[in-house]
Amino acid sequence: MTTALDFTTLLANASASNAGIAACNVVLLEHAEAIVAGAEEAGLPVILQISENCVRYHGSLAPITLASLAIARAATVPVLVHLDHVESAELVREGVELGVDSVMFDASTLPYDENVRATKEIVDFCHTRGVAVEAELGEVGGKDGVHAPGARTVPAEAVAFVAATGVDALAVAVGTSHAMTSREAAVDHALIAQLRREVPVPLVLHGSSGLPDDELRAAVRSGMTKINLSTHLNGLFTRAVRDVLDEQPKLVDPRTYVRAGRSAVATETARILHLLATD
Repeated sequence: MTTALDFTTLLANASASNAGIAACNVVLLEHAEAIVAGAEEAGLPVILQISENCVRYHGSLAPITLASLAIARAATVPVLVHLDHVESAELVREGVELGVDSVMFDASTLPYDENVRATKEIVDFCHTRGVAVEAELGEVGGKDGVHAPGARTVPAEAVAFVAATGVDALAVAVGTSHAMTSREAAVDHALIAQLRREVPVPLVLHGSSGLPDDELRAAVRSGMTKINLSTHLNGLFTRAVRDVLDEQPKLVDPRTYVRAGRSAVATETARILHLLATD
């Protein structure tokens, strides 16, 4: 077990070093195990993310969250547990009670004034309990499978939103899309640099799975700090499982093939962490 860092300190340290922090989504228990194993191999911190979609899949928040917290607390590197794209205030409150380190409250589909009001209420609740809050202004492309990489955050609106809500990190739209299965996207580096100069909190890049290595690293150099990854790792997990089943079609013990997926995610997590940490 290692000394814990809180969300704001972890991101502030990374930002000061012009480094990125990977935030990787947990879908199954094996994802949490693999992501932490990769972080330990790299000797670098990581964030485990649990989305509202993941909660829906498992039927409730507590089992996957408590398991992820246990894995995080036992790690030999700093590991935080973060709720991702949560639209339900009730789910935020439940996560805070369970002990998550931070939450991403997503009211981005609401009109601006309603987004501010709802987000401010969550920030006030979480801050009194020592929990950091990430939010999203405007809608990052690709949510619900609709790719819209043309979405862009207006810097002046971002500055005003942070001031009005008190959020600790802000997800911005700079050219990525959620759920991309190919790594061929590019981001608006000039916009990232402007946002970095003007917005007083760390910037979060959603939809990072669509970026190739050079764009990921360049996005960090331009000013992104928290880098969210899910689809890319899920693709590797699935491919590794499929390869084992293709080679051994009579297998029935899921540990045999799921282990291959877990190993693939651990290896790639370590590689991505090094990539984001290296200038």
